[in-house]
Amino acid sequence: MRAPGDVLLVACYELGHQPLAVAWPAAFLERAGYRPALMDVAVEPLDPEKLARARIIAISVPMHTALRLGLEVAARARAENPGAHLCFFGLYATLNADYLFAHGADSVIGGEAETPLLALVDALERGDTAPMPAVARPGQPAAPNLKRLDFPVPSRAGLPSIKQYTHVERDGRMDLVAYAEASRGCLHRCRHCPIPPVYGGRFFAVPREIVLADIRQQIEAGARHVTFGDPDFLNGPTHALAVARELHAEWPDVTFDVTAKIEHLLRHRAHLPALAQAGCLFIVSAAESLSDTVLAHLEKGHTRADILTALAATREAGITLRPTWVAFTPWTTLDDHRAWLDFLDAEGLIDHVDPVQYGLRLLVPPGSLLLETEALRPHLGPLEQATLSYRWTHPDPRMDGIQAETAELVARAVEMKADAPAIFDRVRAMAAEAAGAPAPARVTPGMAKGRKRPPRLTEAWFC
Repeated sequence: MRAPGDVLLVACYELGHQPLAVAWPAAFLERAGYRPALMDVAVEPLDPEKLARARIIAISVPMHTALRLGLEVAARARAENPGAHLCFFGLYATLNADYLFAHGADSVIGGEAETPLLALVDALERGDTAPMPAVARPGQPAAPNLKRLDFPVPSRAGLPSIKQYTHVERDGRMDLVAYAEASRGCLHRCRHCPIPPVYGGRFFAVPREIVLADIRQQIEAGARHVTFGDPDFLNGPTHALAVARELHAEWPDVTFDVTAKIEHLLRHRAHLPALAQAGCLFIVSAAESLSDTVLAHLEKGHTRADILTALAATREAGITLRPTWVAFTPWTTLDDHRAWLDFLDAEGLIDHVDPVQYGLRLLVPPGSLLLETEALRPHLGPLEQATLSYRWTHPDPRMDGIQAETAELVARAVEMKADAPAIFDRVRAMAAEAAGAPAPARVTPGMAKGRKRPPRLTEAWFC
């Protein structure tokens, strides 16, 4: 197991970033004397020689898109190397364990996966097939690992250059982006999020020296901006602010972005100027909906009024807020949908929202806390194998039709590199037509004059 490539770590997709979800396991394995090979099929061709050489193939599935791609990798791995041990690890491995076992997985690991993955490799090297903590196998369920890890610096040498990943666009230029995590897991239990079913409201801070060492190696590779991939950067505000300040002290010209709940932006509003001073360009926040009914069903912990307050607070601090949205849920009415589009126009947020979000439909994966709610049951259908999520039907058939048409329209427009205001105009006109209302005034002509685009990452996908 200790020859180069005996262990193969495969990344499938990590929001367009160089995949930390395999760089960290690689570091754990290397510290123990293993020499894993790495592969990221999001930016490089699947390498059949690496698959054939490996004795253990571990596929990282931290998100839904990665899971769907990971199943394709697994099928190819079985064809190339039927004797290899096939492991899936990450959030979506835990949520979809039964499906993965039915499709050839030998083991599944979730939570803080690096230590169990290392223990699995050690056991397989010894020929030990006994049940192990946090390592699920067919007929042997195991709870995710939720113990604090002894983090090494992530090992990125075996990955493609960061030049092949997402860039930050600001002030008319593109810069390379580092990707780091100052914490993992989350304190909160939003019902539609994949993290609570696995972490159960727990989060773990990564030591500052490890975070900064990881950022350092990426800055040395050319990064001029850092994306903090924490599910919520402000889960531990003291730790987060210390990381931000130390980042700015060492690299004053390097900027960063974070993700934080609306609730936290209000609770820690006093810290926003300090984040801006340290170089925070923008904050991504899962606003999800302007409907208080929808927000209550999702247990987001904020209201429509809170979104407006957070928007004002970030503007006052000099930080761009990039809210993300779930445009279609079983409880979003057509009036809600049209009011949301009007809000984006009125608040000058059209360039802050990536067009892909206009067609996003609520995802209900296995294990979702939404499955426990009475509110979803009248709309819920079967688990769809093709999408690895539960089908649901809107009580207003117009909404399902608008969602499908919007998603198709946006996909075509993005492929043709249409401008965001033009896409917005088409989406809003479609919603007005469905409601039997006159087409609203187009925003495209007005935005063409004196338009200053806010900073953004070039990768627009969120799940």
